[in-house]
Amino acid sequence: MFRPVKLFAALLKWPMWPLLKYKTVPEQPITELALSTSRPLFYVCTTESAADLAAIRRICHKLDLPDPTDDVSLNGTSHPRILFLEKPHTLVFKRGKTTALAQGQALLQAHLDDPDLNAQLVPVSLLWGRAPGKENSIKWLLGEAHAPNWLAKLLIVLISGRHSLVRFSRAVSLQQMAAQYGAAEQTAHKLLRMSRFHFYRQRLAATGPKMVNRAQLFNALLAAPALKKAVEDEAKAKRIPRSAARQQARKLLLEIAADYRASTLRVGDRVLRWLWNKLYTGIKINNADMLRDLAQKGHEIVYVPCHRSHMDYLLLSYVIYQQGLAPPHIAAGINLNFWPAGPIFRRGGAFFIRRSFSGNKLYSAVFREYLCQLFSKGHSIKYYTEGGRSRTGRLLQPKTGMLAMTLQSMLRGIERPVTLVPVYLGYEHVMEVNTYLRELKGSGKQKESVWGVVKAIRNLRDYGYGYVNFGEPITLNSYLAQHVPHWKQDVHPLEVQKPQWLNPTVAILAESLMQRINQAAALNSINLIALCLLATEKHTLTRAELTQQIKYYLSLQREAPYHQQMTLPEESAEQLIDHAISLDKVQQHNDSFGQLISLTDDNAILMSYYRNNVLHLFILPAIIASAVLHRREINQQQLLSIVQQLLPLLQQELFLSLADVDTYCSAVLQHLVEANLVEQHAESYRAPTQHSNGYFMLSMLAHNAEHTLQRYAMVLQLIESQGAQSRTVLEKHCHELAQRLLNLHGITAPEYYDKQLFATLVNALKDGGFTRNDEQNRVVATAQLPALNTTVSMLLRNDVLQSIHSIVPTSVS
Repeated sequence: MFRPVKLFAALLKWPMWPLLKYKTVPEQPITELALSTSRPLFYVCTTESAADLAAIRRICHKLDLPDPTDDVSLNGTSHPRILFLEKPHTLVFKRGKTTALAQGQALLQAHLDDPDLNAQLVPVSLLWGRAPGKENSIKWLLGEAHAPNWLAKLLIVLISGRHSLVRFSRAVSLQQMAAQYGAAEQTAHKLLRMSRFHFYRQRLAATGPKMVNRAQLFNALLAAPALKKAVEDEAKAKRIPRSAARQQARKLLLEIAADYRASTLRVGDRVLRWLWNKLYTGIKINNADMLRDLAQKGHEIVYVPCHRSHMDYLLLSYVIYQQGLAPPHIAAGINLNFWPAGPIFRRGGAFFIRRSFSGNKLYSAVFREYLCQLFSKGHSIKYYTEGGRSRTGRLLQPKTGMLAMTLQSMLRGIERPVTLVPVYLGYEHVMEVNTYLRELKGSGKQKESVWGVVKAIRNLRDYGYGYVNFGEPITLNSYLAQHVPHWKQDVHPLEVQKPQWLNPTVAILAESLMQRINQAAALNSINLIALCLLATEKHTLTRAELTQQIKYYLSLQREAPYHQQMTLPEESAEQLIDHAISLDKVQQHNDSFGQLISLTDDNAILMSYYRNNVLHLFILPAIIASAVLHRREINQQQLLSIVQQLLPLLQQELFLSLADVDTYCSAVLQHLVEANLVEQHAESYRAPTQHSNGYFMLSMLAHNAEHTLQRYAMVLQLIESQGAQSRTVLEKHCHELAQRLLNLHGITAPEYYDKQLFATLVNALKDGGFTRNDEQNRVVATAQLPALNTTVSMLLRNDVLQSIHSIVPTSVS
């Protein structure tokens, strides 16, 4: 047996203590992997190493897992608790074999002899350091060799011991395996072969593929047939020597390509751990086990997050690294390539992309070839389909360039499955939020610089919680097989031409990704309080009223959830309010009647950003509430008709995605009745009496749709009353009308300044058949638009509606 290994492991316990620092994934294996402490538990590991055994023993002790050096008794027979797949290399002699085969066969036989046994076999992967290594390196010296000898292992522990990763995997049921395959030697071989492949996949997922020398990478890219052709075309088009065009391509590669360094990641991990502890109360992560499963199955992962802040770049990469996965290569805007941030980001895996490729065929070809190379090597990728940070808190309309290039890379013949993972990023404080409103008002986007970084560091404070929710993934191979059954016919190593199905497929895919990001939204103290306080005229509620409304919103999302992947806070409503007060997001005042919670005027504008992060979760309940409030009586069919009429506009603007809208709305209506916010009389519904608590709460819920409906009313009134007009003029008049309403009614909504939202609405009206373009390409109302305008007007406050009707005929020529 491996008694000498146990002895050396015991001797190494204290010498290794200062040399070992590790990250455990998952952090609580017993609960997260559903391990049973009442059933026998065994471990399987890669290398029979005293250092590995000493490390695993220490880690198991800390996690309250059984000691791997103990024996386990099954049916009166003693079995070692740990199986090692192979022995380490030796300096001189040929290495022998472990007893894992005999151990595995004995365990399977024990389960055949006693079917009531149900032992758990837990794979434990120990990585000394996370460096991927380099191609053609001196493996034994750098510690990259599989099962290194004792001298190489000593170097590894000294150099990388404080950057170790320990990964516990889901237990294999020996009972099921014995029952299905028996206990023959062939079955034990199968068990060990599966374990070896499992550990290989885990190492690859944690470190990523081996890195290629940067100069060699550039030479390989420049020698690629597609890029050689692009260089020749550039030389002909600009009438320059081919060597000059090739040099231009090399300069573009230097501008674009990452310079991935494991040392930068190690330092970055420490710095970011300090930074998050300084900035955030905590980082809440959801659905990360799905990521690990995808990586374990060999998927090429493409992360597609929403974009709220520059913190997104750092936070998501840090979270992925902490989940035991290799950080992705990140598509970063060229505006971030300034000293010293640019070189640091580049060494952390960032590759830089220009805002526009138009008019530069060589740049487009170089970038596409570089992206294809990343995919072919097996690197995970991260990019933001929105193209830039959201200034209003809503998701932006997607830009499809990177997504199209991802599909085009697949058409080069990538064998591995490629999976897109949408990611919802949420914050209780976005440090750039103060600048967003100024930019929307026309101050212009501030250029990133080293001084901006210094200023941001000086203003560091507690920003509350950050949220990283991984949404439902889309495996492109399956998606294309479903939507474009013959897509593989267009696979060509040189990507000769763009297939006709590519653009429409990419557009639908981008829409689906945005919907899945919104499905994984996180409700938190700040966006919940913003939903409540911004619904009041003075942005003030008593603490009891605020608590009551938060409780109702949480109850609504539990009983009639927008989607199962959205997350709710674990804290009570009272705790959420206390947390917001501690972050200085709200003010608390005491008077003789009790406590008041309020927003300052400045905070009211900023809080609308956080409300908009989750507005899509409440927009349809708010529409229903508005309809009940503004109609004396209304039946369910009329309510559903109103929702269906507005749905095409809401879907395009807020990326709504519901499997069955009528069923969802019926569930919401039923919950409103049960909570006494709506009264039911036979088949009709009405609002409670005006001075009741239910009426007050229903009005607050309805307010969440008010700004959206006001913008709809502006555009619809302009189109219907002003007749045919160019799109440019229409959007200009919409923006001017919005500014007038802001001044007249004291509206504090940053989206009123956002011209892109009006452009999105104009598109949605055309796609929904409410408008068309005439022969002069002017926007003209169709027969459907008046009915929509009537519906929207019916849902609005009279004073706002009166303002719109009085302004439009006189102020717009």
